[in-house]
Amino acid sequence: MTAGMAEYFGIRITSAAKDRVAAELDVDHRHLNGRGVMHGGAVMAFADVLGGHGAGLNIDRDTHRTTTIESKTNFFRACFPGRVTAVSVPLHHGRRTSVWQTSIRGPDGKLVAMVTQTQLILPRE
Repeated sequence: MTAGMAEYFGIRITSAAKDRVAAELDVDHRHLNGRGVMHGGAVMAFADVLGGHGAGLNIDRDTHRTTTIESKTNFFRACFPGRVTAVSVPLHHGRRTSVWQTSIRGPDGKLVAMVTQTQLILPRE
């Protein structure tokens, strides 16, 4: 994935399948808050890219599209600059929605956040 938000943020998808999307992000000055740790919004944006990508793999992109309609984040610890990894897996696939859960781990391998998001599946107009 090399377009839009993913490209700007430097998100690299390392593997992508209908049941699992993995990515990495080298956290630098663009991703930090005023205290020098990864901004909560950057954490959520990272997860949103993965969940949206996974949802997109499970639809016919010629006839349908997907958009995030809900996202909930549990933050567990601060995330310092360095290589951050994430894995997103589906919790639900339906005709109109899919739900994805993304685990984000800091450079030390410890769990930073867990994000659960709902993707709405819409017909293309």
